[in-house]
Amino acid sequence: MAQRRHPPGARQRARAARGVRAGADVTLGEPWSRGVSRSAEGDVRVAGVSVHELAAQHGTPAYVLDEADLRSRASGYRRAFEAAFAEIGAGVDVYYAGKAFLSLAVARWVHDEGLRVDTATGGELAIALRAGVPGPHIGLHGNNKSDDEIVTALEAGVGRIIVDSLVEIERVADLAGARGLVAPVMVRVTTGVHAGGHEYISTAHEDQKFGLSVAGGADSPAMAALRRAVERPELHLLGIHSHIGSQILDPSGFEVAARVVLTLRAELAERTGVLVDEVDLGGGYGIAYLPGEVALDPDRIAKDVAASVQASSADLGTPLPRFSIEPGRAIVGPAGLTLYTVGTVKPVRIDDGRVRTYVSVDGGMSDNIRPALYGAQYHAELVGRVSQVEPVLARVVGKHCESGDIVVHEVQLPGDVRAGDLLAVAATGAYGRSMASNYNQVPRPPVVAVTDGRARVLLRRETVDDLLALDQG
Repeated sequence: MAQRRHPPGARQRARAARGVRAGADVTLGEPWSRGVSRSAEGDVRVAGVSVHELAAQHGTPAYVLDEADLRSRASGYRRAFEAAFAEIGAGVDVYYAGKAFLSLAVARWVHDEGLRVDTATGGELAIALRAGVPGPHIGLHGNNKSDDEIVTALEAGVGRIIVDSLVEIERVADLAGARGLVAPVMVRVTTGVHAGGHEYISTAHEDQKFGLSVAGGADSPAMAALRRAVERPELHLLGIHSHIGSQILDPSGFEVAARVVLTLRAELAERTGVLVDEVDLGGGYGIAYLPGEVALDPDRIAKDVAASVQASSADLGTPLPRFSIEPGRAIVGPAGLTLYTVGTVKPVRIDDGRVRTYVSVDGGMSDNIRPALYGAQYHAELVGRVSQVEPVLARVVGKHCESGDIVVHEVQLPGDVRAGDLLAVAATGAYGRSMASNYNQVPRPPVVAVTDGRARVLLRRETVDDLLALDQG
């Protein structure tokens, strides 16, 4: 489902202005974290910490992460799925997607809230282990794992290695056998269910790098891989893994994919006598990026998916397995914002005679590549003061040497937006810092956690000295 273009902010600003005039703090609502509010003076606070204080102490750009919001979303997903699946007599585990954003603190927070951690590289695995997440509560993904990554996972006793090809099945088995170990594995399959906000993040169609197709029934690549995993004594085939995409706002895709995977599980049992114990239904649950958008509700999606798998298992005549899900950005995305300082403001006349105001900030595509990479839409607000000036059509852009260096494609901002203003972009907790780069030799921003009126640095700001330290001359 493509993210829709929307001229956001007018109604929200009107409500905020009424609240400001009444002298009350106003919670901004979606797509901001639950701890974001605007004071009577127009100053925005995150979990009680003023953006002016954050900018003064930590500089801009900066990623700001609302700890309480992140924790509540993590525990909310766990509770919703545990309750829904308990009603059908099945167990369920919820995995936090490390690729969205991972640090030592975040790994500890989500594990404290009862989540396991999904990793996709040796680096993510190292962070989860350093944070103290037990090996059995970690999964290792990846379509091209190195021998070192596999060995590290084996020696750490990770709970599952998700194998992605026939070749990898042999490699994991050989590496485990050489160490006298039995590797717990799941086979990732592609169900043919296409979902997600962009082709690049739809992961269940056949023409892409992930998983093994179920097309072909008994002769499918997925069935061949599962049967091979059963045959290798160095492997313990835990189950089947599927993932259909990211930023999914329509739950029907999960239900269709679940039926496909459960059917494959039943067919494997018919051919080998092995009825695997686990099924991972993936995730990619969508969030609100713009005012007016509605994120997937954890309780609703949990109940819908539970009802679907119960019906599918009954039709197939197979007992329910244990399930796992991966909410992805839904845990950390809404909990974060990026704080910028405005620099150059330039009105530009566009083709239809309108004027678009280009608002340049002190970051850009190096701290959020998603708008440039696949046109992702975000929302921005002036957060350091109140303006009574009518809004204008604006585009928030970065400081990099690319015309595609766009942070927010289209947004209404006050007509008096000027250099030195503080601007915040909502819902950047996922894939902002984790996909950040040093393009144009720009140091990456810090990640600052806020909770109960206090701020602390999770990842410090990079410096030019950090960049130079890598250069061996």
